[in-house]
Amino acid sequence: MSEQTVMLQNEEELLLSRFPEAVKKDERKGYEGYVVEAKALRDFATTLRDKLGYDYLSSVTGVDYLPEGKMEVVYHAYKTTGGPALVFKVQVPRENPVVPSLVPVYPGADFQEREAWDLLGIKFEGHPNLKRILLWEGFEGFPLRKDWREPYFEEEHKPYKSRFPEGKFFRIEDRNPFGKNVDYPAGFDPDKWIPDNSNALIYEGLGRVERAGDDLPTEQIVVNLGPQHPSTHGVFRMVVTLDGETVVDLEPVMGYLHRNHEKIGERNTWLMNMPFTDRLDYLAPMSNNFGYALAVEKLLGTKPPERAEYIRVIMAELTRIQNHLFAIGMFLNDMGAFFTPSLYAIEERELILDVFEAVAGSRMMVNYFRFGGVARDIPEDVMKKIHALAFERLPRRVDELDRYLTGSEIVRVRSEGTGVLTAEQAIALSAAGPVLRASGVPYDVRRADPYGIYDRFDFDVAVRYHGDVYDRYLIRIDEIRQSLRIIQQALQQIPAGPVLAGKPQYQFRVPPGESYGRVEGPKGELGFYVVSNGKGNPWRYHVRAPSFINLTALAEMTRGQKVGDVVIILGSIDIVLGETDR
Repeated sequence: MSEQTVMLQNEEELLLSRFPEAVKKDERKGYEGYVVEAKALRDFATTLRDKLGYDYLSSVTGVDYLPEGKMEVVYHAYKTTGGPALVFKVQVPRENPVVPSLVPVYPGADFQEREAWDLLGIKFEGHPNLKRILLWEGFEGFPLRKDWREPYFEEEHKPYKSRFPEGKFFRIEDRNPFGKNVDYPAGFDPDKWIPDNSNALIYEGLGRVERAGDDLPTEQIVVNLGPQHPSTHGVFRMVVTLDGETVVDLEPVMGYLHRNHEKIGERNTWLMNMPFTDRLDYLAPMSNNFGYALAVEKLLGTKPPERAEYIRVIMAELTRIQNHLFAIGMFLNDMGAFFTPSLYAIEERELILDVFEAVAGSRMMVNYFRFGGVARDIPEDVMKKIHALAFERLPRRVDELDRYLTGSEIVRVRSEGTGVLTAEQAIALSAAGPVLRASGVPYDVRRADPYGIYDRFDFDVAVRYHGDVYDRYLIRIDEIRQSLRIIQQALQQIPAGPVLAGKPQYQFRVPPGESYGRVEGPKGELGFYVVSNGKGNPWRYHVRAPSFINLTALAEMTRGQKVGDVVIILGSIDIVLGETDR
C-alpha cells in the first residue's frame, strides 16, 4: 500500500469520525468525494484547511439535478504541497437552494460563488457581496438551470432536427418581430422601459474609506476604467475609488463578453465542445483542448497512444511559450513602451502559430485534440521546424528579450514593489499560475498532480518571492525557458506510432459519472468539470477559468497603489476576456 493511499485513508477516517452525522462518502456510481450537510459545511472546510492542510480551494461548481429536485455545489480542494484533490459537495433543495458561503474560510470562493448565484440561483448565505457577476442585475432567471429556455428555444440538445438530417437552416432573429434573438417578459414594452440604476449595487460598496494619519483633506472620487479602454485588454471595467491619486478600493466588473458558454456546452455533443474550448482563452487553444480531453477521457477510460502523449506535451508547451511572449509584449505596452518590445515578441509567436496552422489547419481555433489522442500527426517537415525553434531560435530570442527588458531602469522602477501579493494572500484568494508562483508558492499542476506524461520530464517549477509586478514578468521569462527544456526532451524521446486510440468517432456515449480534468495552462490551472448521465451530451459542463479567478486578487494588489499603476497591475495578471466572461 502506497504512502499516499495510507494518508488518504487516514484523512477519510478523521473526517467521518469528526462529522459522523453530517458527512458521508458519495456512493453514486462514477462519483467521488464526500457529501456534506449544509449546516456543517463551514466547519468541514475549516477542518480541511487547518487540520489536513488543504489550503487551496481551486474550484466551486454548481450543478442542477432537475429530475431529483436538488442543487449541488461541488468543491475541489488541494494542498499547495502537492497531491490529488479532495472533493466535497453540498446538496440543497432546488426550490430554496441556500448554502453557507465559504468566503470566510477560503476567500478565493468569492467570484465563483457569485457565478453560481448568477447562473444557477444558488444563494450563498454570509457572502460579503452576493450579486450577479456575469449578467446585469435586471436579467430575468438563472440561465444554467435545466428548465431555463433561451429566447426562441428550439431543442434541448444538438444536433437539432431542423439542421440534421433535413438541413433546413434559418436565423431565429428573422422570425422575431424585434429583429433580434431576444425575448421579453409578458407585458414588457421596450419602448417605454426606464432603465433601473443597476450600477447602484456596484457603487454602494465603495463609500468613503478613512485613512489614519493623513492631515491633508482630499476628496475621494469614483472613477471607471473601462470597459471601452485599451488598457483593460478588452471589454473589462474597473470601478476605482481614489483619494487623490491613491487607490483606496477597486471592484472588477465583467461579463460584457458573456455568451453562456457552459449552456452551449450542455446543448452540444461531447465532441462538439472541443472547438468551443478554443474560444475561451484564444491565446492558448491547445491547452484548452488538453484540459477538456483529459476530463472526458477519465470518464471514457481512454488512454492516448504514446506518440499522441508526446505531441500533446509539445503543443501545450509551445502554447505556453507563445502566450507568455504575447503577455510580455502587451505588458510592456501597458507600461508605455508603445509596441516596440511587443513586436519583437509577436514575431516569435507568429512562428509558433505557423506550426499550429501546419498541424491543425488553423493558427488559433485549432480544434486539434481528440478523446484518445490528437486529430492528426505532425508532418516531418514541421517536426524539423519545431526542432529548430526549440533548440536554436527561441532560446536565443528569449535571451535577447531578457537582456533588453529585465535590467531596464524604467521597467524596474515602475514594477518593483508594485502590486504586491503575498504568498498567504495568493493561496487564500485561489490565485493560479504565474500569479501564484511569483508570490513564492512553487505550485504547478504538472508537478503537484501530474497529468499526461509530465512526470517523465526534467524541469524546474519557476518561482519568485517578491509577489510584485516585476516578479510576475520575470516568472514568464523563467517559464519560457523551462518549456523549451520540456520540448527539447520530448523531441528527443518521441516514439513512432499511431496518434489516436481506435478509429475516429463523431459521437460518444460517455459512461455516467463526474470528472474533473485540469492542466497547468499559461495563465494557471484550467479545469473542466463534467457530469455525464450516459447520453450523448454533457449533463454539466463547467470551466474553471484562471483569467476569471485570478481577478479575485486584483483589488488586494491595487489598494494603496497609484492610479497610474493599476494598468500594469492588471497587465501582470494576464487575462483574456473570452475566458473571463465565457
